[in-house]
Amino acid sequence: MIAVVGLVVGVVVGLLVQPTVPVALQPYLPIAVVAALDALFGGFRAMLDGLFDDRVFLVSLVSNVLVAAFIVFLGDQLGVGSQLATAVVVVLGIRIFSNTAAIRRHIFKA
Repeated sequence: MIAVVGLVVGVVVGLLVQPTVPVALQPYLPIAVVAALDALFGGFRAMLDGLFDDRVFLVSLVSNVLVAAFIVFLGDQLGVGSQLATAVVVVLGIRIFSNTAAIRRHIFKA
């Protein structure tokens, strides 16, 4: 319940304050959001399977975001940033849909 309250408070504060992202970090924000969504869906799936561990979730969240941002940064340095960003989104998107399918099967037994 604390997590839900924290999420609601965070969304409300974000809408009211409307923070700006520095131009240098703007290419990494969508990648970080997709990586965080991957960890979120993976954590929800683990919770439904009875395997959820808060430490594993936190490490997964932080490492997903850092690794995805690093891959995009490395791609920017090599001059292929958009291609590597697309690759990261595709891989994480596949994981998100895989977790969503498992969640659906668990909830609806279908």
